[in-house]
Amino acid sequence: MTARYFPLALFASVLCLCRSYTLRSSVSWVVSSSDVVEDADLSEEVAPALLVDGAGLWKQAYPSSNVLGDSEERPGGELVKPEDDNVAQLSSRLFSYRLEKVKTSTSSSTSSSGPPPHQETARTARYIAHYSDWGHLATISTQDKIKGLPFGNIFSVSDGPLDNSTGVIYFYVTPMDNTVSDLTNNPYASLTFSEAEGEFCRQMVYDPEDPRCARLTLTGKMVEVAPEELVFAKEAMFSRHPVMAKWPVGHKWFFMKLELVQVWLQDWIGGVSLIPLEDYFKATPF
Repeated sequence: MTARYFPLALFASVLCLCRSYTLRSSVSWVVSSSDVVEDADLSEEVAPALLVDGAGLWKQAYPSSNVLGDSEERPGGELVKPEDDNVAQLSSRLFSYRLEKVKTSTSSSTSSSGPPPHQETARTARYIAHYSDWGHLATISTQDKIKGLPFGNIFSVSDGPLDNSTGVIYFYVTPMDNTVSDLTNNPYASLTFSEAEGEFCRQMVYDPEDPRCARLTLTGKMVEVAPEELVFAKEAMFSRHPVMAKWPVGHKWFFMKLELVQVWLQDWIGGVSLIPLEDYFKATPF
């Protein structure tokens, strides 16, 4: 081989040994260099930083061992701890959540030990309603192009401060929102939560549509909060979403709540539960 072709051959051999990484949610998989990577959508500013010690970045920032424990085991049984938190801080800017170890639930579960047993349907519904910070609200649209059709929107919610669950869902909304316009025409709506918002389903490796990853839909009438209830509604929302207190007053924000008609729960294989309102309000999420 002549000297002029040696650098080219060396470069080709290095390429053959390379592995590439593809981003999938908060976990990365090694793929062969021949695979077409369609998942990643990194900007030119972000990508170079991620290419520095790529394997170490993914293993330290989102180690698969976190699902089962705190350490990574190398061949031979040696346990390895993550070395540098700076790498995790870099990667955290790419994802909306961090995959971390979660305590497993028990029969006497509390907020710190996971959801209640799935057999306790009313308690599970209250648990999801209380520990969800946001939900998907569906209304009947008044927008010209989709008038009369379903329209969904995301809202921050609260059923009370963390230490005081009521089961009543409060909202802080503006008349400028399309959903609020819908509600002035038809006040009935459905609010859906998913247990996938928290960490339990990730720990258990449940897909959000897996029936073991609970879903709760509360259907009822959206009403403006009465003056005598405004102090509690404000405490409920601002204690969980403190940034709301700084939102521009020119948007004429006001408080609403959902007066329940039905509580629908999918939590485990074998069908859904329609929970009586009396049972729902009697239950406690703690």
